[in-house]
Amino acid sequence: MKLLLQECPPLFARGSAGLCASLLMAAFATFCGQSLSVPRDQYRRLVIAALFNVTIWMGFSTLSMQWLSAGQGAQLVYTMPIWAVLLAWPITGRRPSPASLLGLGLCIAGILILFGADNALLGMNKTLGVLFALSAAILFALATVAFRPPTLLPLANAVWQLGIGSLPMLAYGWLFESADLAKITAVGWSVFIYMTLVPMGICYIAWFYALKKLPPTTASISTLLTPIVGVLAGAAMLGEHIGINELSALALTLTGVACALIKRRSHPPANVPVHKP
Repeated sequence: MKLLLQECPPLFARGSAGLCASLLMAAFATFCGQSLSVPRDQYRRLVIAALFNVTIWMGFSTLSMQWLSAGQGAQLVYTMPIWAVLLAWPITGRRPSPASLLGLGLCIAGILILFGADNALLGMNKTLGVLFALSAAILFALATVAFRPPTLLPLANAVWQLGIGSLPMLAYGWLFESADLAKITAVGWSVFIYMTLVPMGICYIAWFYALKKLPPTTASISTLLTPIVGVLAGAAMLGEHIGINELSALALTLTGVACALIKRRSHPPANVPVHKP
């Protein structure tokens, strides 16, 4: 992704890939005979979901990579389960468990290790990247807690959310970013094709199918692998440094998110007898 951003403006690249992926999935759905129709009562929920799940999530996380390494950005944006647990308290009245609060503390410690000390977080040139990455995580979590997702088939959800959510990024990139397609190299085009088919295509379809079959909390456990992939891929493909700070921050962040996903043990009411076999 960062290879493509060096040759093409970030939002234009992401919006173009998302729209292409949406059109390819729509063609595949039509070929397979799957309906893409959206009930009228789902329009509003679909647009809200697309803006938060694609425009803000993808847009902000992409912008953060202009200042952060791939590994740093991945560790920050995938703190979203922590924020979902915390936001559920004022929105739904569900108080965070001690494990969730411990998870928040571990994530904060990981962020301080990742960007503190030598990097001087306040006033450093990475501040905007940190703000964009954390905003992507927090706003995605807010949408997860506060808004009911549209009740569509997984493939239809992926097609419409990607298509609607990619349009604002593409429009902004077309109007305000100076995209020069002639400057994109063969490597850049191969990255664009990969981004269209894999992250925007296969991964989004898999995510919506997971949400269809599993509770959101259970499905989100799989996202714990993403920071690991981001750190390792950044080191292997972009030559990004992996030191003790990066590994410590990764371990703390993953442990913190895992704590946030621990389900609170439920106890039966006092007046309800417990039947043992």
